[in-house]
Amino acid sequence: MSDRERVLIEVEELLHQLGSGSPPVLLDVRWTLGGPSGHGDYLAGHIPGAVFVDLDTELAAHGEPTEGRHPLPSVADLQAAARRWGIDDDSSVVVYDGGGNLAAARAWWLLRWAGLSRVRLLDGALPAWQAAGGPLETGEVVPEPGRVELSEGHVPSLDLDQVAEVADTGVLLDARAGERYRGETEPMDPKAGHVPGALSAPTSENLTADGRFRDPQELQQRFDALGVGPGTEEVAVYCGSGVYAAHEVAALASIGVSAALYPGSWSQWSNHDLPVATGPHPR
Repeated sequence: MSDRERVLIEVEELLHQLGSGSPPVLLDVRWTLGGPSGHGDYLAGHIPGAVFVDLDTELAAHGEPTEGRHPLPSVADLQAAARRWGIDDDSSVVVYDGGGNLAAARAWWLLRWAGLSRVRLLDGALPAWQAAGGPLETGEVVPEPGRVELSEGHVPSLDLDQVAEVADTGVLLDARAGERYRGETEPMDPKAGHVPGALSAPTSENLTADGRFRDPQELQQRFDALGVGPGTEEVAVYCGSGVYAAHEVAALASIGVSAALYPGSWSQWSNHDLPVATGPHPR
């Protein structure tokens, strides 16, 4: 199995697996930054058998602003949610959202961080399923509870104290839009700008116009230009609140690059008395 196949599953393969004797657990993670819950869209039509996952309540904890807008949930809370979704220790899991997998990647990363290795994103997400003629069903799916046992730390992550060091000694990527990186606008957080030393690498550039991941050669060229490749030892990614950065970690994993996620991201950094850089340059 290639690096890309460990991260992504195509619609044709998913259709085949759903018709097999051991179908994957399907998770629908429709969510929009600053928007309403995606539950209504899910109820109106989802891939048959898919369970709705609420990003704000099941894929994040909530505390003080100094922790960021979407800090990681406790392992106990994530395990309880994963069991509700019907996940067992030997389950394979396929995750998708309403387009681009920008939200679904958060579930992909969290489940891998918690010890599940057979987790993939549906490339192209729900639009690709529909374009291929895949059926939809309406209403809620309530599976038999799973018995998965989760534990933390199976893929790398950074806490606040480690971020500046990576910016100095490795490659720290800022996955937000370029205008937020440069400090020209900041719609969500108390300060505008970026972590000193970070490079601008917007998540949107991982995708084609139809919401699929770019092919490996294009992704490799993109990250080569940022000084990142399979041999790069220390790579980390952040965004606004640790959601879209998971998508960049997935893009990097699809070309064989292991990258750490900084879950607190800019929403945590900007709520502390820490240096801020602005403009198009890292420092």
